[in-house]
Amino acid sequence: MALRLYENMVLDVIDMLKRGRFPFRICYAPPDARDQMTEWLGQEYYCLPQTGDDLGDRMDEAFAGVFSGDVKEALLIGSDIPGLTTEVIEEAFTSLLTNDAVIGPTDDGGYYLIGFRKNTFTPRIFHDMVWSTSSVFRETVDRLHDASVTLHVLPELTDIDTLADLKKLLSQVKGPTSEPSRTLSFLARHRNSILK
Repeated sequence: MALRLYENMVLDVIDMLKRGRFPFRICYAPPDARDQMTEWLGQEYYCLPQTGDDLGDRMDEAFAGVFSGDVKEALLIGSDIPGLTTEVIEEAFTSLLTNDAVIGPTDDGGYYLIGFRKNTFTPRIFHDMVWSTSSVFRETVDRLHDASVTLHVLPELTDIDTLADLKKLLSQVKGPTSEPSRTLSFLARHRNSILK
């Protein structure tokens, strides 16, 4: 059930990005999973492996890779954020017109999105970080401020890491959503087994 839930969340993010006509790349892990990615998603998408020793290295290398071409601004987003909408992505890109960076906090102290312009990318913020703690967002913001990076903060959203997160999401869903959601449909079908 966890794998099916994750697949639905990833497909929802892809659908949302396509609706907004945002060009995107899919970074997958582990690096040798290309065949599984192609089998699952087909040949339609630009997929590339995540490389690096930890999450910070992988994010640094993803930005460095995209900025090595002609991309002028880029966002790195999580795939476990059911509340992420085209409006949030548009706000993020718009904010980069007047800010050096953008970040979207999660309610557990992490973040679901971070973005830079090519000329303001600050890779050192990703290094020597203790990941998966409630202080990641605050520490990242502090590091950006210390580097004199101007920052726009997006609305706080919930990422899905635990059963408690799923139950919280289900409690917030009262009826149909404005955007189609495979994730919410999946959760509605499995509501009883999740809430018991």
